[in-house]
Amino acid sequence: MAIFVSSSILLLFLFFPIVMPLPLSTNSRWIAGEGGRRVKLACMNWSSHSELMLAEGLSKQPMDKIAKQIVSMGFNCVRYTWPVYLITNDSLASLTFIFQTVVSSLGKNNLMVILDYHISKPGWCCSNLDGNGFFGDKYFNPDQWITGMTRMATLFNGVTNVVGMSLRNELRGPKQNVNDWYKYMQKGAEAVHSAIPDVLVILSGFDFDRDLSFFKTQPVKLTFSGKLVFEAHWYGFSDGVTGNPNEVCGRVATYMMNTYGYLVDQGYPLFVGEFGIDQTGANVNGNRYLNCFLGVAAELDLFWALWTLAVSYYVREGVVGLNEYYGALDYNWCAHRNSSFIKRISALQAPFRGPGLSEVKPHKVIFHPLTGLCITRK
Repeated sequence: MAIFVSSSILLLFLFFPIVMPLPLSTNSRWIAGEGGRRVKLACMNWSSHSELMLAEGLSKQPMDKIAKQIVSMGFNCVRYTWPVYLITNDSLASLTFIFQTVVSSLGKNNLMVILDYHISKPGWCCSNLDGNGFFGDKYFNPDQWITGMTRMATLFNGVTNVVGMSLRNELRGPKQNVNDWYKYMQKGAEAVHSAIPDVLVILSGFDFDRDLSFFKTQPVKLTFSGKLVFEAHWYGFSDGVTGNPNEVCGRVATYMMNTYGYLVDQGYPLFVGEFGIDQTGANVNGNRYLNCFLGVAAELDLFWALWTLAVSYYVREGVVGLNEYYGALDYNWCAHRNSSFIKRISALQAPFRGPGLSEVKPHKVIFHPLTGLCITRK
């Protein structure tokens, strides 16, 4: 398997220009750059947490070409996933180098990066019983978790386009409990901030990132401010989107607001770190779900990350070259799989409101989720 990597690309860490006014910080429920102007994260997920611990697609296309494909679809950042073994196993230094060069290539193309601590043991994610779900599980040692985050944060300290670190993807399983969440999430947040103080620190909740309701009555206690973001995931297959679309959307949106959407009203940035559909258009319920999600995302002007860039995997659950129907590119990683889908989400890639946008004349936007267009009045 050929991997397209340039040994000289690491030098770009210190020299590529960044268009975004970095670093980022929080301003109530918004994320802003230097100068206080709002920056909207419209991200693409790029996975590197599988058994091979390599960014998917590098056997298909050079990383710079993949990065340019991300830009061509209107995204301004990448949620880049990684497993703890990548950074805690010293024998994997060569893979760590490739991981760094991907981040550098993204920066060269003016793409911000959120480093997502996706899983402990490399492999496909996720299930309730995979041993990776919660603190104390077979593959989820809290001390190793802290060590992994600290090393990864230290590795990218000073790398300008790394703007955030997500502490853990999709907490789940029978060991979930509030006391351990606060104990370890607060400890992990402090460890990341100490190692790389310029990045956003992103916390996720229970039930595969679908439940942060416990936070209503007990905030986290941290020594730093202006950097805390919360993450949630929203998929149609987890919500049972069947029946009358309007009724279902109302029910799902109400659940979402009760479990994590309320955070925007409490003054916290909310990042939907994963959403997506079968991009072949064959899943009817998935298509209905997308209309609902896009409407809510437009109304709340949320930050988000599409799942996923990958259209095939080196190895997934024992299958070599498995096709990913949620993938945004074609099987050869060289063209958009569904251009109409990219058009539908394009309006949500820019901010509608927020700090620093006051020079734009205030106006109301009517967004049409089925087409992704905004209604204009002539």
